[in-house]
Amino acid sequence: MIKITEQQINDIASDLDCGMRCFYNKQTGEIKSFPTFDSGYIDEELWEEEQKELDENWSDYLEFENFTSSDSFEIMVDFAKNVDNARLRNKLINSLHKSKPFRNFKWHIDNSGDYRQKWFDFKNNRYIEFVKNQLEQFYKIKDNE
Repeated sequence: MIKITEQQINDIASDLDCGMRCFYNKQTGEIKSFPTFDSGYIDEELWEEEQKELDENWSDYLEFENFTSSDSFEIMVDFAKNVDNARLRNKLINSLHKSKPFRNFKWHIDNSGDYRQKWFDFKNNRYIEFVKNQLEQFYKIKDNE
C-alpha cells in the first residue's frame, strides 16, 4: 500500500519543479530524487549509488512524471488569465504569443513585484495537484493488480 505524507508530496512537487526525477519506494516509503543527466552538466558519479539502487530494484519503485512543456505553457496561460492587474495580465498574455514565450513570461514575472511570489505559489499548487493525481493513478493500478 502506498503511504505518502503531505510533506513528501510537497518535496516531490518541489523536486519536479527543479527538473529532478522522483521515485517512490513502494516497500520502504522512501523518496529518491536526482537530476536528469540529459544536459551533460551534471556529474553522474555523484548519483551513482541512487541510480544503482533503482536499476537493481526497479520493480520496487514508482516514478513520478514531470510536466511536459505543453503542460507548463498551459499553467502559464492559466496564471496570466487570472492576474488581477490588467496591465500585467496583458503583458503576460502577450508574452505567451511571441517567440520564446517561456523566457518572455519569466522576464515579466521576475519584474512584477509581489506577482512573482504569486506565480511561484500558483505553480507549486499545480505541481502538488499533479503529484496527487499521479498518486491516484498509482492507487488505481495497485487496486487492479
